[in-house]
Amino acid sequence: MKTLVLSQIFPPTHGGSGRWLWELYSRLPKDDYVIVTDKVENTEEFDKTAPVCIERIPLFSTEWGILSRVGLFFYIKTIIKLIRIIRREKITFIHCGRCLPEGVMALILKKIMSIKYISFIHGEDIETARTSRELSFLVKAVLKNAKTLICNSHNTANLVQYNWHIDKNKINVLHPGVDLVKFKPANEDLDFKKKMGWVNKKVILTVGRLQERKGQDRMVEAMADIVKNTPQALYVLVGSGDDLSRLNTLTLQLKLGDFVQFITDADDDVLLKCYQQCDLFILPNRTVGNDIEGFGMVLVEAQACGKPVIAGDSGGTREAVFDSRSLVVDCQSASVIAMHVSELLSVASGVSESSSGDSCVAHLSWEMHVDRFMDLIEKN
Repeated sequence: MKTLVLSQIFPPTHGGSGRWLWELYSRLPKDDYVIVTDKVENTEEFDKTAPVCIERIPLFSTEWGILSRVGLFFYIKTIIKLIRIIRREKITFIHCGRCLPEGVMALILKKIMSIKYISFIHGEDIETARTSRELSFLVKAVLKNAKTLICNSHNTANLVQYNWHIDKNKINVLHPGVDLVKFKPANEDLDFKKKMGWVNKKVILTVGRLQERKGQDRMVEAMADIVKNTPQALYVLVGSGDDLSRLNTLTLQLKLGDFVQFITDADDDVLLKCYQQCDLFILPNRTVGNDIEGFGMVLVEAQACGKPVIAGDSGGTREAVFDSRSLVVDCQSASVIAMHVSELLSVASGVSESSSGDSCVAHLSWEMHVDRFMDLIEKN
């Protein structure tokens, strides 16, 4: 049996859903899966050396519905290309990275070719769809026709069951994992800190796309109070996104240019060292409309590196916090964030290489994740 894994987002393109699929399918037999993902520039070398079979076709559209000409044309031309791949590769099953747009494609292919599919559910994807009657109709159809739904948290599973009225027997929870060989505590790296301008700083780190629900704006606002008590505090934002300009403007307006640092082009090595050399990690996420944080892989990675974390009390982040020093708090308010960050900074210290930062997240190793995934697939 050969499976087509359909995902618009996939490395080297950044995104939590793509990272999840990469970590999972790169550990499975290469000959059993074909990854079909978006065609983007400068991926030839990556695809050539990847431990998975990758085929790229255009999978981006400004419209995910089918009522507009743009959306309808996008699905028609994409389905034609997918049918060719399915026939050539003798595909018998489809795994969808998300409900939209991948799940809609799988649903159409099921109707045309009688191929069954499963879909990963991330929380924010299905909740955002509820803001549109057309997208709600499509997502409901995708959920009902899927053989199995794999949710990244119990919170997401509850949304699927109670907001979308899907049979609970179809719903499975599989928390995203962490690479415990890579993400682990490390001794202080003065060379890295000098290069980054972090020497003698109390570094508060956020990793993630720069967007409103991630809450970086509230943390920037909180820095105005934090630096009064901890003048050596430095807030470091790793990531890019639509909110970059707004966050830069906010930083300048609050005269916090010396206390906020943006890193928009970090590679994997720099990202890992940021985790290991920071003093505190925060994901100050909040609910914005129907937009939520489904789980929070970055929280798990930071804890694996031995760092205390603060997570916003929204979506499924509670299920990603395990370290006894860590907190889940309401991050709607900058003053609340400032209070908790200041408290943790007062006790946070460097973590030695011998510290077992992975002990609290060992049950989320990718190896255990793969075993659970295969059990789930075999049962369904």
